[in-house]
Amino acid sequence: MTGYTENERVLTVAWCLLVVSAACTANVATTDRNGDSARHRSARTHDTKRLSGCHQPFCAVRCQFTHGHCAGDGGDRVTGVYEYALGDAADDLHPKVRDRYALGPDDGYATVGTGRMDITRGTLAVPALYAMTTRDMLFPESGEDVPLTVTTVGFRDDAGREALTTRREFDFDGTRRRFDSTTVWDAETGRLFDFLGSGGLVVSELHPRVEDGALVVEGGHQWLRVAGRYLPIPGPLAVDVEVRDRYDEAEERFHVTATVESALAGHILGYRGAFTQDRREMETVTPEWRPTKGPERLPPR
Repeated sequence: MTGYTENERVLTVAWCLLVVSAACTANVATTDRNGDSARHRSARTHDTKRLSGCHQPFCAVRCQFTHGHCAGDGGDRVTGVYEYALGDAADDLHPKVRDRYALGPDDGYATVGTGRMDITRGTLAVPALYAMTTRDMLFPESGEDVPLTVTTVGFRDDAGREALTTRREFDFDGTRRRFDSTTVWDAETGRLFDFLGSGGLVVSELHPRVEDGALVVEGGHQWLRVAGRYLPIPGPLAVDVEVRDRYDEAEERFHVTATVESALAGHILGYRGAFTQDRREMETVTPEWRPTKGPERLPPR
């Protein structure tokens, strides 16, 4: 693996361990795990929307949106990478969920959620999970009622694209684990990407949709990003990721469920729980909140 750093080699091998460790015990049917199911194709097929004053393709914003001014009245354009990806479906989100994911680069604050999670993990993927802690990705610990802090901040990346950093911090009786992701909107192609961990070594397409007011996000095509190149992860080696985020008005809390599964390794990691959310002023997004530098270019089609 000439030209790769030591960390890149470790993480690349770790990702492969997710399937190597299971290959001896599982018979695998080849399935489409690069996001080309009919549901994903449908999620990617949405009309290009333009409003007066909005110059990004696939921009579907509404005047009643809770941040900024109406994009059609000459005011500031409403921001939010998930808002762009969802298009008209964003209208069906619960207002609290929509507000949570609407954070843009000019809002001047971060959102900070605090709560507790029940966390599970599989056994076959443990070696890979330990390796991933070096890049603030997944982790091998599990437990119940684990304290969580989740911080989200919007910014523009080095290429001027709108991006959203989400930092999840878990406290396992004094052992702190972090899971970072940087979500980037590709205005030219109308695609949403997640760069996972520090450095964004693993990249996944995201396909969001709305169900009963909740935001549901599934992963699609996946790549390893090494030495400035995107290496497609073959279907059998890819993982299935789903995150569900809803708001309970009676409890006045957000509820989130996240699962990471593999056709070969089975259950990799999952967490479920609830949290409340506040705002924290953040006029300047410092480098520590930009775990993925760049990228100069995004994954190809």
